[in-house]
Amino acid sequence: MPANPTAAMLVIGDEILSGRTRDGNTHYLAGELTAHGITLREARVVSDDREAIIEAVNALRARHDNVFTSGGIGPTHDDITAESIAAAFGVPISIRADAFALLDAHYKRREMEFNEARQRMARIPDGATLIDNPISIAPGFTLGNVHVMAGVPNIFQAMVASVLPTLTGGAPLLSQSLRVDRGEGEIAGPFGALAAEFPDLSMGSYPFVQNGAFGSNLVIRGADAGRISEAMTRLAALFPQAR
Repeated sequence: MPANPTAAMLVIGDEILSGRTRDGNTHYLAGELTAHGITLREARVVSDDREAIIEAVNALRARHDNVFTSGGIGPTHDDITAESIAAAFGVPISIRADAFALLDAHYKRREMEFNEARQRMARIPDGATLIDNPISIAPGFTLGNVHVMAGVPNIFQAMVASVLPTLTGGAPLLSQSLRVDRGEGEIAGPFGALAAEFPDLSMGSYPFVQNGAFGSNLVIRGADAGRISEAMTRLAALFPQAR
């Protein structure tokens, strides 16, 4: 079975790095990509710094089939993502007529001034296609294999819904898990041997402590439901007290 396409997530914003805002967009994207058959391989967080954004975008787009960004496409002076993406691709950026028209109509309907700050959200790099934003209208955009989206979670999610149907996916990743009330030191040997017998599957151990006792959730992932079930049957036999 051919490998699924890969993706990376780039979260942009000083507010994430300072701890002021919690990033939930990566978690959401990971779930949506998994269901679409695209493997999220890497995630980064960078500050609102032009050179940091350029470096990260160029590194990630060279390694992955798709790159998703969140944050920094609003109307304020520190929203520099669009111009940084343009610089990463070496293309000009300017007010785009279609983006301008969308925003102009939006603010007219609300009887609000379409001022210079709001017009900044119509700046789109040359060659990009717009990403629909049904919530606040201001569009994201796709340039090459980079999909540039808002940081506000509900807008980010709406943009993901717009983009995903346009992307080639693979087989959705399936998973099953088994809770084992033993420390990882006890289960590592047999669990590792089982993983070696099923190289087409991904097996991971996720430890926890509950009421002072150690345990682990053992997770098996893959695209073939039959192989996962076969491996889970073997796993349950290794740890018969598990649940």
